[in-house]
Amino acid sequence: MIIAGAQNNFIRLSFAQPDRAYFIADEASFEQSRSMPDAPPPLPKSQPSFTRRNSTMFKLLGVGALILLMLIPLLMIEGVLNDRLARRNEAVADITASWGKEQNIIGPVLCVPYLHHGTVVRSVTLPDGRVETREVAETTVATAYFLPEQLDITGDVQTQTLHRGIYDAAVFRGQITIAGRFAAPDMAALKIESADVQWKDAAVTLAVSDLRGTREGLVLDWGGAKKLLQPGSQLPGYTTGITAPLAAEQPLAASAFSIAVDINGSGGIFFAPFGVQNQVSLKSNWPDPGFRGAFLPAERSVRPDGFEAKWKVSYYGRDYPQHWTSLVGNERFTTTSVSASLFGTEFLKILDAYRYVERSIKYGVLFFVLIFTTFFLFEITARQKIHPLQYLMVGAALCLFYLALLSASEFIGFSLSYLIATVAATGLITWYCSHFLGGGMRTLMIGGGLLGVYTFLYITLRQQDYALLMGTIALFLVLALVMYVTRKVDWYARDGN
Repeated sequence: MIIAGAQNNFIRLSFAQPDRAYFIADEASFEQSRSMPDAPPPLPKSQPSFTRRNSTMFKLLGVGALILLMLIPLLMIEGVLNDRLARRNEAVADITASWGKEQNIIGPVLCVPYLHHGTVVRSVTLPDGRVETREVAETTVATAYFLPEQLDITGDVQTQTLHRGIYDAAVFRGQITIAGRFAAPDMAALKIESADVQWKDAAVTLAVSDLRGTREGLVLDWGGAKKLLQPGSQLPGYTTGITAPLAAEQPLAASAFSIAVDINGSGGIFFAPFGVQNQVSLKSNWPDPGFRGAFLPAERSVRPDGFEAKWKVSYYGRDYPQHWTSLVGNERFTTTSVSASLFGTEFLKILDAYRYVERSIKYGVLFFVLIFTTFFLFEITARQKIHPLQYLMVGAALCLFYLALLSASEFIGFSLSYLIATVAATGLITWYCSHFLGGGMRTLMIGGGLLGVYTFLYITLRQQDYALLMGTIALFLVLALVMYVTRKVDWYARDGN
């Protein structure tokens, strides 16, 4: 008898008959095998839920919602900025109201009164009570106005800074010399009889916005004769200024003139091209001038310690005539036409600290997008779990950067304030990220990236003309980097696992 089998469950018995073999199961094993049921078929693999299959998309939408949510504190900070800017403007307005506002020097103009003979229609009551309209001869006094043939203005404008609390205002004191030459008044060209001209009442008038800076009496040099200037302007549409009666006993001849004016002002100083030929030379210690108005300087030199500028303008660039009367031609000489011809220099900074902060806030959304996108990529590529509350904490630190920048810039200037706010925000975010990102390379990427972006933003803010171009290039580079990092990510396979 030969015994064979596995684990003694089956016994093979071989008897004398070699051609037959019988397999007899062990009784206990046989009964056990009969009592065991058949194994169930494998269950089909379950499909992922809708949320699991679109987890990346939901995460991306959540990040976008967090970015939109962070716009609320950003708008609140912008409201604080507008409030501080309004307070600054009120303080500057108070300072300039006491010192002097923007100065417009318009003139001089030669005014010659004359008698105008004409008729008017009047209602006349007759003795019997009837009313008739009759033409009645009437003589009135009108004025002829003549602009100079040559106008030369030289000015030395020295600026200084006045303080009101924590706010500053740039003001100036100007020594202005107005010289030139008047041609002999051509009354015949205006159809005025020489016998009707009132030469004794002729005067030279000059309109000036604010004369509070004048400390001594002003004098007109008229062909060598000194004429004391009196307050008030006789130029139509302008009340503030100075006027010098000429008290001529005979018709006026061509004459040179000169007026020295000492004025205080703020904001800027502007001139009107009243001469046939106009030349204005201006120098100042202000390093950041803004040349404004209808004409730009023919020559300019801007240095860190000030500037010099020279204008050469003819009367062809204006809309009003060289001479007119109060009865004829005055419709072309208006305050609007004169204002449109003014030219000069502004002494306001193009971008002060508040304007820099305002421009930096406009880039706030970019910071949220960059940092939150980096966190999102960590979650996608490195399977790093970041809670939405951690997103919000980092976003709050980014918002505090602008509040720190605004508050500090009111005391220590924009550049140093920017450095302090950058170090504070970057240090706080890097320290916080080191705890939930585990330190190492990821935390260094966040800290280094923030420093790089803040540095780039500062350079962009300083480059006024190229800010848009630099910002566009930076966005392209950031997008290219995101594309490079995620170029091999199988988004469908990730959500299917």
